[in-house]
Order: sequence, then structure tokens, then C-alpha cells
Amino acid sequence: MWPLLAMWLASVYAVASVVCYMVYAVDKAAARRGERRIPERVLLLIGLLCGWPGGWLAQRRLRHKTAKTSFQVKFWLTVAVNLAAIGWLCRGY
Repeated sequence: MWPLLAMWLASVYAVASVVCYMVYAVDKAAARRGERRIPERVLLLIGLLCGWPGGWLAQRRLRHKTAKTSFQVKFWLTVAVNLAAIGWLCRGY
């Protein structure tokens, strides 16, 4: 049962991370053009829903949302909540 769960979880993280990276890229492009931005709560929610690896990568590669301390605190809190929830869900395997 564990290998199946691990494959499923890896797939969820991969898909969510790609989506999260793309949303960060769209937000960065909008910021550069001075257009309407994607709300931070959306970026954080996607990260919370297993997309945080893609969000972290986007922050580093695109240099987006790295200087805003309040966002970074919230981002890392969502990472901790996500990992705690995954750990709790997988505790019986």
C-alpha cells in the first residue's frame, strides 16, 4: 500500500508545483507590466495545497516575493502546515 500512496502523493506534489510555479510566473509578469496582480492569498493557498515546492522554486528562479518578509513568513507557515497535514495523513502507513 505504501508504494501506491507514495506515487500518488508524488504526483499530487508534482502537478500542484507546476501549477504554482506557473501562477507565480504570471504574477511576476503582471508586476513587471504594472497590471492587476494575483492576490497573495491565492499564491499561499496553492502552496498549501501541495504546490509549495513549485512556489519555492519560482521565488528563487524568478526572484519573486523574496524580499517581502510578511509573505515569506506566511509562505513558510503554509509549508509547515502542509507537511504536518501530510505527516498526519500518512501516519498509519
